[in-house]
Amino acid sequence: MPPHIAQLILGHHDINTTMGYKAVYPQEAISGHRAFIARRRQLRPSEEYLSPSDTEWEEFLGHFERRRVALGDCGRAYSTSCIHEHSCIRCPMLRIDPAQRRRLEEIRDNLLARITEAEREGWTGEAEGLKVSLNAANNKLAQADLTEARRAEHVHLGIPAYRDIAAATLTPEGPREH
Repeated sequence: MPPHIAQLILGHHDINTTMGYKAVYPQEAISGHRAFIARRRQLRPSEEYLSPSDTEWEEFLGHFERRRVALGDCGRAYSTSCIHEHSCIRCPMLRIDPAQRRRLEEIRDNLLARITEAEREGWTGEAEGLKVSLNAANNKLAQADLTEARRAEHVHLGIPAYRDIAAATLTPEGPREH
């Protein structure tokens, strides 16, 4: 991209500020990285660089489709099994969707009722397991609140948006006096 256009997009008043970003990825670093990749590919077996079969590709995509659960997304890595046997409330890999907070509150309330019943009936082991799930549900509620609070925060990084720059440059001037 021509530097003067980058200057406009970035909102820099001085072209030297824009030119400073050129040094971030000098051509030598890019060439060095490409040479490293080329050497690495020569050392590794070529079978590792084959295109995936349709079955392999479907399995890969299917993993990400199966990551979506009722309360959010499972953060398990590709090709790993669920070590928590799909007890998602207890799993630290579950990323709660803040829109599911109400449902999570219903689960918490149900756990409280089940703990009361288990204690009344003398099912000590059941009550202990439910308390672990209740603690996890409370942690997930706090996680959902934190995620929502972060989304609500507006952080201005001082970088002008393109629409702001374009609007400033394209705004017609008022009538000029001669």
